Amino acid sequence: WHEPPFSSGVRHGGTKSVEDLWQALVDYDVDILLASHEHLYERTAPLDADGAVDPAQGVRLFVVGTGGGELYELGERIPGSEAAINDTHGVLKLTLRSGGYDWEFVPTSAGGSTDSGSADCR
Repeated sequence: WHEPPFSSGVRHGGTKSVEDLWQALVDYDVDILLASHEHLYERTAPLDADGAVDPAQGVRLFVVGTGGGELYELGERIPGSEAAINDTHGVLKLTLRSGGYDWEFVPTSAGGSTDSGSADCR
């Protein structure tokens, strides 16, 4: 997915035009969404259709636009933002397993910022 519905980035921010699609993801119990557009990394808690934290019904959003272009500035963190990185390029490593998933932001340079964790699927 290219343009995230929610983002703490200041270049593009969240994209209102995908609100109906995000609602469908919430309605159909999607666990995660991968997006880019903002040249930074951000991970949210599970969010409902309005962008509020909802651990029971929400969708976790990963914005991963850190593949090599100029990194963008972070603004005020959106509600539910759990991690944000805009000082290093890198990739998101996802490990899908029965009943859950693990994530790790792997920086391309030694000593770069990182993020990792795991969650269960609904």
